[in-house]
Amino acid sequence: MAERFGGKYSPENSRPPGSDAPAPNPYQGARRTRAGGRVNGLFIVPLVFVVTAFRQNPTGLAIDLAACGTLLLAAWLTREGILAQEAYEARNVARRPAIPRKIFGSVLTGVGLALGGFTPGGSLLNPVIFAVLGAALHFFSFGADPLADKGMAGIDAYDTDRVAQAVDSAEKYLAAMKDAIRRAGDRQLEDHVDRFIAAARQMFRTVENDPRDLTATRRYLGVYLSGASDATAKFADVYAQSHDPKARADFEALLTDLETNFSTQTQALMANDKTNLDIQIDVLRERLQQEGVRPAAQSAPGAQ
Repeated sequence: MAERFGGKYSPENSRPPGSDAPAPNPYQGARRTRAGGRVNGLFIVPLVFVVTAFRQNPTGLAIDLAACGTLLLAAWLTREGILAQEAYEARNVARRPAIPRKIFGSVLTGVGLALGGFTPGGSLLNPVIFAVLGAALHFFSFGADPLADKGMAGIDAYDTDRVAQAVDSAEKYLAAMKDAIRRAGDRQLEDHVDRFIAAARQMFRTVENDPRDLTATRRYLGVYLSGASDATAKFADVYAQSHDPKARADFEALLTDLETNFSTQTQALMANDKTNLDIQIDVLRERLQQEGVRPAAQSAPGAQ
């Protein structure tokens, strides 16, 4: 598979030589921000009130500037709400956003439009109409925030919450790594960090599927990712100034080791899951046989 802006024979290809297996796609599971154009428009439209504000008396100036500020705050909350929802939907186990940003964005959009339509001494009907229509159109355009925690059926809520907290903390370490490596100014290293992040997130999804794996991966999600984040920050600061090739080689070796270890641990977890599933299938088959039922899968070719 071709990598970003390059391929197998690209001089910027960062895949270790001699590796036959394709590198994990750093953008696997990545999501484009939905309604991006509409969100950007929310930041542009309020600027109209800045233009009209300075053509009015002091009262009108204050009202229009307040309308602009309110609408800009609504736009920011809407964008953050969409990002929070995408992170929520990308995970199997997640807590609902603590603040319903998109709902607040709808309310503030109505308030901002009401301020924009208010005229001192005029009728209040127009501002009310603007507020209701603005809030309703915003809500129908962007929807509501997730209002319930998401977990796996049949798993204790306490275990689900523990996994959600652990993954939240782990994602912060990954975000810190990604921010730090940008300071190094080396796209090849950024790609390598992206591949490690993809490998780490595969582990996250595996743990979310079965919170019982959290005990076996706690050090990976905490200690190892914290160390990787600190090492990336230190390397980026040094490399941005010195461009030391030895430091770069050492850091790439660290990334390769981390990526390999995370992938190996994830495969081990998945193998354990399959073993547990096989045991459950055997128990179910024996139970059905006791009831005089012969499962169809037993007579299928290759079934055990």
